[in-house]
Amino acid sequence: MKNRFTIFNTPIVALLWDLLVVYCAYTLCRAVFLALNWSLYAGTITFSHGLELYGAGLLFDTPAILYTNAVILLMFLLPLHWKEHPAYYRVARWIYTIVNSIAVYMNLMDCVYFPFTGKRTTASVFAEFSNEGTGEMLKIFGGQFLSHWYLVLLAGVVTWAFWKLFRPRPNSVITRQASSLKRYYVIQVISLLLAIPLCIGAIRGGFTKATRPITISNANQYVNRPVETGIVLNTPFSIFRTLKKTPFVVPEYMSDEESLAIYTPLHQPNDSAAFTPRNVVVIILESFSKQHFGFYNRTLRGGTYQGFTPFLDSLLTTSALTFRYSYANGRKSIEGMPSVLSSLPNFVEPLFLTPASLNSMSGLARELGENKGYTTAFFHGAQNGSMGFQAFARATGFQRYYGRTEYNADPNFHGDDDFDGTWAIWDEEFFQFYAQQMSEMHEPFMTALFSASSHDPFVVPEKYQGRFPQGERPLQQCIAYTDYALKRFFETASRQPWFKNTLFVITADHVSQQIDPYYCTSLGNYAVPIIFYAPGDQSLRGYDEHSIVEQIDIMPTVLGYLHYDRPYIAFGLNLLKANSQGFALHWLPESSSYEYVQGNYAIQFDGKQVTAAYKFRTDSTFSHNVLHTMPQDTLQGMTRQMQAIIQQYMQRMTTDNLTIKHKP
Repeated sequence: MKNRFTIFNTPIVALLWDLLVVYCAYTLCRAVFLALNWSLYAGTITFSHGLELYGAGLLFDTPAILYTNAVILLMFLLPLHWKEHPAYYRVARWIYTIVNSIAVYMNLMDCVYFPFTGKRTTASVFAEFSNEGTGEMLKIFGGQFLSHWYLVLLAGVVTWAFWKLFRPRPNSVITRQASSLKRYYVIQVISLLLAIPLCIGAIRGGFTKATRPITISNANQYVNRPVETGIVLNTPFSIFRTLKKTPFVVPEYMSDEESLAIYTPLHQPNDSAAFTPRNVVVIILESFSKQHFGFYNRTLRGGTYQGFTPFLDSLLTTSALTFRYSYANGRKSIEGMPSVLSSLPNFVEPLFLTPASLNSMSGLARELGENKGYTTAFFHGAQNGSMGFQAFARATGFQRYYGRTEYNADPNFHGDDDFDGTWAIWDEEFFQFYAQQMSEMHEPFMTALFSASSHDPFVVPEKYQGRFPQGERPLQQCIAYTDYALKRFFETASRQPWFKNTLFVITADHVSQQIDPYYCTSLGNYAVPIIFYAPGDQSLRGYDEHSIVEQIDIMPTVLGYLHYDRPYIAFGLNLLKANSQGFALHWLPESSSYEYVQGNYAIQFDGKQVTAAYKFRTDSTFSHNVLHTMPQDTLQGMTRQMQAIIQQYMQRMTTDNLTIKHKP
C-alpha cells in the first residue's frame, strides 16, 4: 500500500490539485468576506451580479496564488528525477501549508478591517503603521482577528485542510525506476515549458501585447460601486501589486486652513443661468503633440510650416477656441485619462497604479450621468480591458463601454477585418462606429473616445500607403491619417440631429517623439492641444495667446459652459470664467520634481525648495535660469500656491476625499 501508484502521485497532476485547493480556499474567504460585510451590499447587489463579481475575482486570485506558490511551482516542475523522494515532498508540504495559510489569514483579517477603510489592505499599510513597528501592527490587526473567534477557528480548519489535502503525500511518493526516466524527463520538461508562458500571462492578466499587468484599479472594470472592489480583490494581490508603489505622502507645507485659503479644488455653483443640457463629446488623440500641428507652429517655424493636421488646422482657424499655452498633466495614457475626464492631475505615481485607485472618484461622466440624467459612454477600439481604460471608465461613472468586442458585434462594420493587427480597430472605421452609436443614444449624452492608430508601430492602412506625408518621424504619417479620420467623423456627425447641440473637446493624452527644441524642454514635453468646438455657438471661438491651460481645466470648463449647478471636486479651473489666467502643475519623472507655471514664469520644485526658474514666454528653450533674479514676491507667491495645490491633492488622495456626497 505504501508505494501504490495513483494519478495524484504524479507531480503535474498533484500540482494542479494543490492549486485547486488554494482556489477553493480563496473562494471560501470571499464568501466569508461577503457574509461579514453584507450590510455594505445588501441594498444593491443581485444574485447575478454577485456571480459576476465572483467570476471576476478569479482573475485576481490567479496572480496572488501564483505569486505565493512560486516556490511550490518550481519544486514540482523542476525536471530532476532525484526530487521524487518522500523527504523532498515533506518540505514542499510544509512550505505549501505555511504560505497559503498566511494568505488565507490575510484575507480573513481584511474581512474585519475592510469596513473601517472601505478598501482592501494594500502595501500602504506598512507606511501607515511604520511608526508602530511590526509588533504593534500585529497587535492592531491580530487583535481584531482574534476577537472574532469563528474566524480563528475557520483559519485553523483551512490550515488543517491544506496539510491533509496536499498531494502527493510524502509517504506515497514512488522512487522513479531507470526505465521510466526518459518518459519522466520528457513530461517534466514539456510541462515546465508550457507553464512558464501560462504563468506569465496569468500574472499579467492576459497574453496580448496590448494588455498591461493588472493592478488593483482593474477591479473597477467589474463593479457598479467602488465598495464592490472588496469582493473582487483579495488581500495578497492588493499587497503584492502595491509593494513597489510609493504611497502618496501628505506634506506639511502649511496648516490645512492656510492651504484651503490659498487654493481649494471644491467648485461651488455661482452662476444664475439655468443648466443647459448640451451633449458633450471628448476626443482624446493618442500622442498628438502640438508640434505636429501647422496652426500652432507657423510663427515658430517661419510661417510656412504645414504640419500634419490639415483638418484640425482648418477647424482651429475658423470655428474653435484654443490656447497657445496648453499642457498635459502626464506623459502616459494612463496619466492623461484622469486629468482630462476627472480633473485629477498626476503627481509622483500614476493614480491608477496606486492604492488610491480604489478611491471614490467623479468626473464628467458621473456628474452629468448621475446628477443630470445624461447617457454616458466610453469608446476605445482596442481589446476590451486594454490599457486599464475600461476599469477607469467604470470607476468614474461611465455607464457603457464600447471596445473591439462591441465593434465586432455590429453588423454594419467589418469586425476584425478592420483590426490594425497590433492594437485596435483603425481610427477611420472606429470613428464612424462612434458617430453611429451616438446617433442611437438618448440625448443629452456625454461620451469620450480614445484614438489608437497614432501608436507604435506607426503604420497606416494598406489602402493609404503613400497618401500621407512621412515627416521626420514615422509617427507623423499616423498623425495625418488620424486627422483624416477625424475629418470623416465630423462629416458624418455634422449630418446628425444632435450635432449643433454638442460641445466637442479635442485634446491629446500626452506628447510623443519631440523634435523641435521648443518642445524638448521640461515644459515642451507637456505641450498638447486643448480645443473647444461648439458648432451651434459662435461665441466659443478664438486663439487665446495669454492664458495657461492644462488638461485638468477641461472638466470645470465644460461644466461651467453648461452652467452646472452642483458642487464638485476638480483641481482645474473654469477657463470661461472672467479673469481666469490659469496655471499648470505637473510632475517631472526624470528629476522627481514638480514644475509650476503661472504668469510669466515656470519654476521647478524638488519637494523642499525651488531649484530653477525660467521666463517661459520669452525663453522658450529654457536657456537662462532666472531663479535668483526674478521678483521675490512673485517667487514666494508661486511657491505657496504650488505647495497648497500639492498638499490638497495628497491629503484628498490619502483620505479618499475626491467627491461631494450629493443629497437626493
